[in-house]
Amino acid sequence: MMRRLEDARILMYSHDTFGLGHLRRCRTIAHSLVEDYRGLNVLIISGATIAGAFDYRARVDFVKIPSVIKLRNGEYTSLAQHMDLHETLKMRQSIIRHTAETFQPDIFIVDKEPMGLRGEVEETLSYLKTRGTTLVLGLREVMDAPHLLDAEWKQSDTMRKIDRFYDMVWVYGPPDFYDPLTGLDVPAGVRAKMNFVGFLQRSLSHDEMPDHRPEGDYILVTTGGGGDGADLIHNVIDAYREDPSLQHKALVVLGPYMPARKRRKLINKGAKVPHIKIIEFDNRMEELIAGAKAVVAMGGYNTYCEILSFDKPALIVPRVKPREEQLIRARRAAELGLIEMLLPEEAEDSRRFAEALKALPDRPAPSRSSPDLRLGGLVNISELIGDWLDERSRPHFTVVEGAS
Repeated sequence: MMRRLEDARILMYSHDTFGLGHLRRCRTIAHSLVEDYRGLNVLIISGATIAGAFDYRARVDFVKIPSVIKLRNGEYTSLAQHMDLHETLKMRQSIIRHTAETFQPDIFIVDKEPMGLRGEVEETLSYLKTRGTTLVLGLREVMDAPHLLDAEWKQSDTMRKIDRFYDMVWVYGPPDFYDPLTGLDVPAGVRAKMNFVGFLQRSLSHDEMPDHRPEGDYILVTTGGGGDGADLIHNVIDAYREDPSLQHKALVVLGPYMPARKRRKLINKGAKVPHIKIIEFDNRMEELIAGAKAVVAMGGYNTYCEILSFDKPALIVPRVKPREEQLIRARRAAELGLIEMLLPEEAEDSRRFAEALKALPDRPAPSRSSPDLRLGGLVNISELIGDWLDERSRPHFTVVEGAS
């Protein structure tokens, strides 16, 4: 069954300053919702520099705002060198507000940053609340180390603002995996709004397989956006050079945000290892992960969902600064037996890393360790949207039997 709507609109905000995680998560949710609800239109506001490199289904579109990038020290800077950060943030804030005024969404979903980058969404939240828009905050199952998140949110009074503005808080993970607000003083009002929807399951598109997929078995090495992934890929190449008996074919995806100088260096270095093939980027990572025997990654949220969705043995070498999100996620997943983890300094030991890589394809799949793992996030979000539509009780809703 599919619910048909004359017109319902969802606006999504994805600030995107370092990688691709926020946009890819928003896009996954948007595509799932337009499959379930005809007449639903979704517009994604994104700061990702390559937002246009992805395919979007009918009734899903995006608005590109000027890009801001996060530096390795955690600070931000404007991507446009001729504009300072303050000017760029003013432009972003204005475009976000104007888009909301023009699009007039029924639901506004904000990804991860409750008030947006440097508070750029707060004005729009205030405006939309006055006109009755349902406001939803979507949080990763792991945000950051509690002491870091607590300090950041206290400085900007974020928890009080979440309680004031938002109608719902969706956590994109199951409650028994991790609580993103653990260690924080959470008001009862915010707790009451929280719904742990589960991990967001990924599936294959019906398009042709990407040209980059190698023939035969391979392990996939991915660092997500690639902005801080060069060290991991250097370590993989060094492991292959250290141990000639490591002969798994490896497909390495550098990521679109890897600096050009580091990219060239890795391509030249990898060309000397016959078992390694390096590509810069593929916008359909689901297909590459689905075709792999195993995955080596830093363990961002989206990659992790893909590892679980396609049930692939995985070796995770997490980022440990400036945020500890990947480290927390990897430790919890390793504790549950879902993945194997090496710390970055452990991966620098080429002999140890080579042994882990050799054993990886024979490691049990995640489902062997946790057969009840829930990947129901998209289904649960769809049901929450359906409940919201029922509450609205619009007289022009009809149910189309047997639609697909």
